[in-house]
Amino acid sequence: MLQTFRTSVSEVQEKLTNIGNDLVKANEVIVDAIITCDVDKFNEARSYIKNISSKMNDIDNSIIKILALYTPEARDLRQVVAYFKITNELSRACANTRSFIRGFTDVCDDLGEETINEYAIPMQNSTVRAVKIAVSMINCVDADELRERYEEVLIEENKTDDLYSMIEKNLIKKADMQSGEFEKYHRMLRALRKSEKVAGRAISMASLLLYANLGGELQAS
Repeated sequence: MLQTFRTSVSEVQEKLTNIGNDLVKANEVIVDAIITCDVDKFNEARSYIKNISSKMNDIDNSIIKILALYTPEARDLRQVVAYFKITNELSRACANTRSFIRGFTDVCDDLGEETINEYAIPMQNSTVRAVKIAVSMINCVDADELRERYEEVLIEENKTDDLYSMIEKNLIKKADMQSGEFEKYHRMLRALRKSEKVAGRAISMASLLLYANLGGELQAS
């Protein structure tokens, strides 16, 4: 039974990793799309995260089957519960990525090259790194390495927060100076906020994976 349990868990890990890698790829393509405001690139990015709901339902059903068949305990139970919660975090990250694509496509040309280069691209690069490192934790078992990767995700997520705060101040200042432009800048901020939220989902995944392997308290997101 132990071997079949491990095989089932490995299959869940593989499916989560594949979706996570697709999410990373989508956000990497977004970096290129931002640089030139390329609609085709934005559409390419969207293609990597299609049909996410059905994929997540498949994983959730696999996890429910594992819980029903093997009734895992202790560390094994923590791991399975964490994976169940990670499917939700990945779903939300994909939804935020789609919202970012939809919103940013509308405002990209208005944002300005200087703002894009100084804030939007570094912010999106940090989002990519946060998600990539979090996904790499799925198959990591070394405690020290897990802690190091968690800290790396946290650093990148903090960078997105800081960059968003800076661009928010910058755009609000511009809106104050340009009468009647508030709605345009609000739409820009709303779009950029979605990139920050993707990084937020990455730190939630990293927290769950830390909990799965090392225990402690499960933090609510």
